[in-house]
Amino acid sequence: MIIFRYISRDLLVTSFAVSAILLVIFLSGKFSDYLDDAAQGKLAVDVLFTIIFYRMPNLLELILPLGFYLAILLAYGRMYIESEMVVLSATGMSQGQLVRMTLVPAAVVALIVAAFSFWLSPLGAELTQKTLAEQRNRSEFESLQEGRFQSIGQGRIMTYVEQVSENNKLLEHVFVAQYDGQSNAIVIAETGEQAYNADFGQRYLVLHKGHRYEGLPGSNEFKITEFAEWGRYLPPTTSEAEFESKSDAKTTAQLFAAEDLESKATLQWRISMPLMVLIATLLAVPLSKTNPRQGRYLKMLPAILIYIFYLAFLINARSAIADGDLPLWLGVWVIHVPFLLIALLILNWQAFVQLRNKSARGAHA
Repeated sequence: MIIFRYISRDLLVTSFAVSAILLVIFLSGKFSDYLDDAAQGKLAVDVLFTIIFYRMPNLLELILPLGFYLAILLAYGRMYIESEMVVLSATGMSQGQLVRMTLVPAAVVALIVAAFSFWLSPLGAELTQKTLAEQRNRSEFESLQEGRFQSIGQGRIMTYVEQVSENNKLLEHVFVAQYDGQSNAIVIAETGEQAYNADFGQRYLVLHKGHRYEGLPGSNEFKITEFAEWGRYLPPTTSEAEFESKSDAKTTAQLFAAEDLESKATLQWRISMPLMVLIATLLAVPLSKTNPRQGRYLKMLPAILIYIFYLAFLINARSAIADGDLPLWLGVWVIHVPFLLIALLILNWQAFVQLRNKSARGAHA
């Protein structure tokens, strides 16, 4: 029992430490993408951290299995290097007992991953999609910032505003430049505001007291128009921050009831995540075995490559199911079963070799 508590505590502490580091790395990449969208006016700055918070369950669903897998490699690799495993073996602990002890904390991690996969990730996906839908319905008028040039209209219009009122209702000293592929149009106005057409659900940028200059680049033929009021339609903003699949936001109960292939593929993916923790554990235990003379990191690279192939095959299987290229009855199980067999083969490799040698000696006799 003391050994079990020692191993479990070491694995869980290392697992959560590794997962925290991986989470920071992945969040940094996501946050930079959202910052880029915010800089282009596609997302409001005040929703960045909200979206990141909603996306965390989806990231943890992928990170926790990898974190526990690496924790086994690191913790057991250290125990082999420091001869702790030799001592445990001398006291009568077999590899089978070590695997059974390891599967207990693995089951705890699998339950946590299942909670993320079946409940928290779909909830986060739903909230994220609602937030992004609200952002798509925002007018680009609301994203304008004073004292800087900004691209709006999906990059076709360049704007500059000297001053913006606190409630974003009024713009002062506005510059708008547009190029439609044939001619340039520049508009300069003293003030601007947003007008909303409730009948059509459309927003317009209305400028007051200004001039419009239109002409061909490279020529001196320009049309100059003085206006008291000039308006332009403001299309809703769009963001690249989208989920890969709409079924990600469906509850697990909705996926069970759905008949479309995309929902079936997502359901099998959610089941795969906690199952992957257990199969990866069976892979990691024998792969963590290290000769003290070789160093603890010798087997890390091939072990990590095996995990990457496992995850990549699962992702491809999900896509193939959704596209109809892989039968549902095969599904992701066509990936899990071979890797489970590989894990069992590695675990029992020594017994297999001994049996083969015994058979060879019997044949020679």
